[in-house]
Amino acid sequence: MFYQYLCEYIDYLILERGLSNNTEISYRTDLSIFIEFLEKHNINEFENIARSSLNVFIRELRGKGYAASSTTRMIASVRGWFKWLISNEYIQYDPTVSIEQPKLARKLPKVLSIKEMELLFAQKLTSSEKAILELLYASGLRVSELVNLKLSNINLSNGYVRCFGKGSKERIVPIGDEAKNALKLYLEDRELLLLKYNENEDAFFLKANGKTLSRQDIYRFINNLGKLINRKISPHVIRHSFATHLLENGADLRVVQELLGHSDVSTTQLYTHVSKKRLKDVYFSINNE
Repeated sequence: MFYQYLCEYIDYLILERGLSNNTEISYRTDLSIFIEFLEKHNINEFENIARSSLNVFIRELRGKGYAASSTTRMIASVRGWFKWLISNEYIQYDPTVSIEQPKLARKLPKVLSIKEMELLFAQKLTSSEKAILELLYASGLRVSELVNLKLSNINLSNGYVRCFGKGSKERIVPIGDEAKNALKLYLEDRELLLLKYNENEDAFFLKANGKTLSRQDIYRFINNLGKLINRKISPHVIRHSFATHLLENGADLRVVQELLGHSDVSTTQLYTHVSKKRLKDVYFSINNE
Protein backbone atom coordinates (compact mmCIF):
# COMPACT_ATOMS: atom_id res chain seq x y z
CA MET A 1 0.00 0.00 0.00
CA PHE A 2 2.73 2.47 0.98
CA TYR A 3 4.50 2.08 -2.38
CA GLN A 4 1.33 3.05 -4.24
CA TYR A 5 1.28 6.41 -2.45
CA LEU A 6 5.03 6.76 -2.87
CA CYS A 7 4.75 6.42 -6.67
CA GLU A 8 1.93 8.96 -6.75
CA TYR A 9 3.98 11.37 -4.64
CA ILE A 10 7.05 11.03 -6.88
CA ASP A 11 4.89 11.67 -9.95
CA TYR A 12 3.60 14.82 -8.25
CA LEU A 13 7.15 16.02 -7.53
CA ILE A 14 8.24 15.43 -11.12
CA LEU A 15 5.20 16.93 -12.84
CA GLU A 16 4.28 19.73 -10.44
CA ARG A 17 7.63 20.74 -9.00
CA GLY A 18 10.00 19.90 -11.84
CA LEU A 19 12.14 17.54 -9.80
CA SER A 20 15.50 16.61 -11.37
CA ASN A 21 16.43 12.96 -11.96
CA ASN A 22 19.02 12.98 -9.17
CA THR A 23 16.60 14.50 -6.65
CA GLU A 24 13.90 12.05 -7.68
CA ILE A 25 16.26 9.14 -6.99
CA SER A 26 17.14 10.62 -3.57
CA TYR A 27 13.48 10.99 -2.57
CA ARG A 28 12.59 7.53 -3.82
CA THR A 29 15.57 5.96 -2.02
CA ASP A 30 14.93 7.77 1.27
CA LEU A 31 11.23 6.92 1.35
CA SER A 32 11.84 3.32 0.31
CA ILE A 33 14.18 2.94 3.31
CA PHE A 34 11.43 4.39 5.52
CA ILE A 35 8.82 1.99 4.08
CA GLU A 36 11.15 -0.97 4.64
CA PHE A 37 11.46 0.14 8.26
CA LEU A 38 7.66 0.26 8.61
CA GLU A 39 7.25 -3.21 7.12
CA LYS A 40 9.97 -4.63 9.36
CA HIS A 41 8.04 -3.36 12.38
CA ASN A 42 4.72 -4.69 11.01
CA ILE A 43 3.30 -1.21 10.52
CA ASN A 44 0.95 -1.56 7.55
CA GLU A 45 -1.32 1.47 7.86
CA PHE A 46 -0.56 5.19 7.97
CA GLU A 47 -2.81 5.48 11.02
CA ASN A 48 -0.44 3.17 12.91
CA ILE A 49 2.59 5.40 12.39
CA ALA A 50 3.18 7.26 15.65
CA ARG A 51 5.75 9.93 16.45
CA SER A 52 7.53 7.33 18.56
CA SER A 53 7.82 5.14 15.44
CA LEU A 54 9.69 7.93 13.68
CA ASN A 55 12.01 8.39 16.63
CA VAL A 56 12.81 4.67 16.49
CA PHE A 57 13.45 5.04 12.75
CA ILE A 58 15.94 7.85 13.40
CA ARG A 59 17.71 5.90 16.13
CA GLU A 60 18.02 2.88 13.82
CA LEU A 61 19.57 5.08 11.11
CA ARG A 62 22.13 6.31 13.62
CA GLY A 63 22.80 2.73 14.71
CA LYS A 64 23.49 1.77 11.11
CA GLY A 65 26.08 4.54 10.84
CA TYR A 66 24.17 7.07 8.73
CA ALA A 67 25.70 10.53 8.92
CA ALA A 68 23.68 13.29 10.59
CA SER A 69 23.32 15.01 7.21
CA SER A 70 21.88 11.85 5.61
CA THR A 71 19.48 11.35 8.52
CA THR A 72 18.34 14.97 8.31
CA ARG A 73 17.73 14.57 4.57
CA MET A 74 15.64 11.43 5.16
CA ILE A 75 13.57 13.20 7.80
CA ALA A 76 12.95 16.03 5.34
CA SER A 77 11.88 13.49 2.69
CA VAL A 78 9.46 11.80 5.10
CA ARG A 79 8.07 15.16 6.25
CA GLY A 80 7.49 16.25 2.67
CA TRP A 81 5.67 13.00 1.93
CA PHE A 82 3.38 13.34 4.95
CA LYS A 83 2.66 16.97 4.16
CA TRP A 84 1.53 15.86 0.69
CA LEU A 85 -0.55 13.01 2.18
CA ILE A 86 -2.29 15.50 4.49
CA SER A 87 -2.95 17.99 1.68
CA ASN A 88 -4.53 15.24 -0.42
CA GLU A 89 -6.60 14.04 2.57
CA TYR A 90 -5.09 10.55 2.46
CA ILE A 91 -4.31 10.83 6.18
CA GLN A 92 -5.69 12.95 9.01
CA TYR A 93 -2.67 13.08 11.32
CA ASP A 94 0.95 14.04 10.61
CA PRO A 95 3.30 12.13 12.93
CA THR A 96 6.35 14.05 11.71
CA VAL A 97 5.41 17.16 13.68
CA SER A 98 8.04 17.91 16.35
CA ILE A 99 10.08 14.75 15.78
CA GLU A 100 13.65 14.82 17.05
CA GLN A 101 16.27 16.15 14.65
CA PRO A 102 19.98 15.34 14.64
CA LYS A 103 22.17 18.35 15.25
CA LEU A 104 24.31 19.28 12.29
CA ALA A 105 27.67 20.94 12.65
CA ARG A 106 27.78 24.05 10.50
CA LYS A 107 30.92 23.38 8.54
CA LEU A 108 32.44 26.21 6.60
CA PRO A 109 33.03 25.21 2.99
CA LYS A 110 36.48 24.63 1.57
CA VAL A 111 37.66 27.73 -0.29
CA LEU A 112 40.70 28.66 -2.35
CA SER A 113 42.45 31.97 -1.88
CA ILE A 114 42.73 34.42 -4.75
CA LYS A 115 46.42 33.54 -5.00
CA GLU A 116 45.57 29.85 -5.30
CA MET A 117 43.03 30.62 -8.02
CA GLU A 118 45.74 32.55 -9.85
CA LEU A 119 47.99 29.48 -9.59
CA LEU A 120 45.27 27.36 -11.19
CA PHE A 121 44.91 29.78 -14.08
CA ALA A 122 48.70 29.84 -14.50
CA GLN A 123 48.78 26.11 -15.33
CA LYS A 124 49.12 24.91 -18.90
CA LEU A 125 45.53 24.42 -20.04
CA THR A 126 43.77 23.54 -23.28
CA SER A 127 41.23 26.03 -24.62
CA SER A 128 38.44 23.80 -23.29
CA GLU A 129 40.01 23.51 -19.82
CA LYS A 130 40.67 27.24 -19.69
CA ALA A 131 37.07 27.99 -20.68
CA ILE A 132 35.68 25.58 -18.07
CA LEU A 133 37.80 27.00 -15.24
CA GLU A 134 37.12 30.61 -16.21
CA LEU A 135 33.38 29.99 -16.46
CA LEU A 136 33.17 28.14 -13.15
CA TYR A 137 34.99 30.94 -11.36
CA ALA A 138 33.25 33.76 -13.21
CA SER A 139 29.72 32.45 -12.72
CA GLY A 140 29.66 30.05 -9.77
CA LEU A 141 27.78 27.46 -11.82
CA ARG A 142 27.15 24.02 -10.38
CA VAL A 143 28.87 21.25 -12.35
CA SER A 144 25.49 19.90 -13.50
CA GLU A 145 24.58 23.35 -14.81
CA LEU A 146 27.89 23.59 -16.63
CA VAL A 147 27.65 20.25 -18.47
CA ASN A 148 24.04 20.94 -19.44
CA LEU A 149 24.83 24.26 -21.11
CA LYS A 150 23.73 24.52 -24.72
CA LEU A 151 25.33 26.68 -27.37
CA SER A 152 22.24 28.90 -27.28
CA ASN A 153 22.72 29.50 -23.53
CA ILE A 154 25.92 31.50 -24.06
CA ASN A 155 25.60 35.16 -25.06
CA LEU A 156 29.10 36.55 -25.44
CA SER A 157 28.06 39.85 -27.03
CA ASN A 158 26.05 40.78 -23.94
CA GLY A 159 28.27 38.85 -21.53
CA TYR A 160 25.94 36.44 -19.80
CA VAL A 161 25.13 32.75 -19.43
CA ARG A 162 21.61 31.35 -19.13
CA CYS A 163 21.51 28.21 -16.99
CA PHE A 164 18.96 25.98 -15.32
CA GLY A 165 19.53 25.09 -11.68
CA LYS A 166 17.74 22.93 -9.14
CA GLY A 167 14.09 22.36 -9.99
CA SER A 168 14.84 23.57 -13.55
CA LYS A 169 14.85 27.17 -12.31
CA GLU A 170 16.29 29.49 -14.92
CA ARG A 171 18.72 32.25 -14.04
CA ILE A 172 20.92 34.68 -15.93
CA VAL A 173 24.53 35.00 -14.74
CA PRO A 174 26.85 37.75 -16.03
CA ILE A 175 30.45 36.90 -16.93
CA GLY A 176 33.54 39.10 -17.17
CA ASP A 177 36.02 39.77 -19.95
CA GLU A 178 38.47 37.03 -18.98
CA ALA A 179 35.76 34.39 -19.17
CA LYS A 180 34.38 35.81 -22.43
CA ASN A 181 37.82 35.73 -24.05
CA ALA A 182 38.39 32.13 -22.92
CA LEU A 183 35.00 31.09 -24.27
CA LYS A 184 35.68 32.77 -27.61
CA LEU A 185 38.95 30.87 -28.02
CA TYR A 186 37.27 27.62 -27.07
CA LEU A 187 34.46 28.20 -29.58
CA GLU A 188 37.02 28.33 -32.38
CA ASP A 189 38.40 24.93 -31.39
CA ARG A 190 34.87 23.62 -30.86
CA GLU A 191 34.01 24.40 -34.48
CA LEU A 192 37.06 22.45 -35.64
CA LEU A 193 36.01 19.50 -33.47
CA LEU A 194 32.56 19.39 -35.00
CA LEU A 195 34.01 19.53 -38.51
CA LYS A 196 36.58 16.84 -37.77
CA TYR A 197 34.09 14.36 -36.31
CA ASN A 198 31.11 15.43 -38.42
CA GLU A 199 29.09 15.93 -35.26
CA ASN A 200 26.19 18.30 -34.68
CA GLU A 201 26.24 18.51 -30.91
CA ASP A 202 24.18 21.24 -29.29
CA ALA A 203 26.03 20.85 -25.98
CA PHE A 204 28.43 23.72 -25.37
CA PHE A 205 31.31 21.79 -23.82
CA LEU A 206 32.65 18.87 -25.85
CA LYS A 207 35.36 16.27 -25.37
CA ALA A 208 38.32 15.92 -27.72
CA ASN A 209 36.31 13.29 -29.65
CA GLY A 210 33.41 15.68 -30.27
CA LYS A 211 31.09 14.07 -27.72
CA THR A 212 29.39 15.87 -24.81
CA LEU A 213 31.48 16.43 -21.70
CA SER A 214 30.20 14.65 -18.57
CA ARG A 215 30.11 15.55 -14.88
CA GLN A 216 32.80 12.95 -14.24
CA ASP A 217 35.06 14.61 -16.84
CA ILE A 218 34.73 17.96 -15.04
CA TYR A 219 35.37 16.44 -11.60
CA ARG A 220 38.45 14.61 -12.91
CA PHE A 221 39.84 17.75 -14.54
CA ILE A 222 39.38 19.94 -11.44
CA ASN A 223 40.74 17.23 -9.14
CA ASN A 224 43.86 16.80 -11.26
CA LEU A 225 44.27 20.56 -11.49
CA GLY A 226 44.17 20.82 -7.70
CA LYS A 227 46.99 18.30 -7.38
CA LEU A 228 49.25 20.73 -9.23
CA ILE A 229 48.92 23.22 -6.36
CA ASN A 230 48.75 20.52 -3.65
CA ARG A 231 45.05 21.05 -2.93
CA LYS A 232 42.22 18.52 -3.04
CA ILE A 233 39.44 20.38 -4.81
CA SER A 234 36.22 19.84 -6.74
CA PRO A 235 34.07 22.07 -8.97
CA HIS A 236 32.05 23.01 -5.89
CA VAL A 237 35.19 24.43 -4.26
CA ILE A 238 35.47 26.79 -7.23
CA ARG A 239 31.81 27.73 -6.67
CA HIS A 240 32.51 28.39 -2.96
CA SER A 241 35.53 30.49 -3.91
CA PHE A 242 33.49 32.51 -6.42
CA ALA A 243 30.94 33.44 -3.73
CA THR A 244 33.53 34.08 -1.02
CA HIS A 245 35.70 36.36 -3.13
CA LEU A 246 32.66 38.39 -4.20
CA LEU A 247 31.62 38.93 -0.58
CA GLU A 248 35.15 39.70 0.57
CA ASN A 249 35.31 42.40 -2.08
CA GLY A 250 32.07 44.06 -1.01
CA ALA A 251 29.36 42.35 -3.04
CA ASP A 252 25.88 42.43 -1.52
CA LEU A 253 24.74 39.11 -0.06
CA ARG A 254 21.48 39.32 -2.00
CA VAL A 255 23.36 39.66 -5.27
CA VAL A 256 25.49 36.61 -4.50
CA GLN A 257 22.33 34.74 -3.52
CA GLU A 258 20.83 35.45 -6.95
CA LEU A 259 24.02 34.51 -8.79
CA LEU A 260 24.23 31.17 -6.97
CA GLY A 261 20.54 30.44 -7.50
CA HIS A 262 19.72 30.06 -3.79
CA SER A 263 16.11 30.49 -2.67
CA ASP A 264 17.13 31.32 0.92
CA VAL A 265 19.78 33.79 2.03
CA SER A 266 20.81 31.49 4.90
CA THR A 267 21.97 28.94 2.32
CA THR A 268 24.18 31.57 0.72
CA GLN A 269 25.78 32.24 4.11
CA LEU A 270 26.86 28.60 4.30
CA TYR A 271 28.54 28.94 0.91
CA THR A 272 30.78 31.74 2.07
CA HIS A 273 33.94 31.70 4.15
CA VAL A 274 34.03 35.26 5.39
CA SER A 275 34.23 36.64 8.91
CA LYS A 276 31.22 36.25 11.20
CA LYS A 277 31.11 39.99 11.65
CA ARG A 278 30.89 40.56 7.91
CA LEU A 279 28.06 38.04 7.55
CA LYS A 280 26.13 39.49 10.50
CA ASP A 281 26.46 43.04 9.19
CA VAL A 282 25.15 42.10 5.74
CA TYR A 283 22.45 39.77 7.03
CA PHE A 284 21.00 42.24 9.55
CA SER A 285 21.16 45.12 7.08
CA ILE A 286 18.90 43.05 4.80
CA ASN A 287 16.44 42.20 7.56
CA ASN A 288 16.30 45.75 8.93
CA GLU A 289 15.34 47.30 5.61
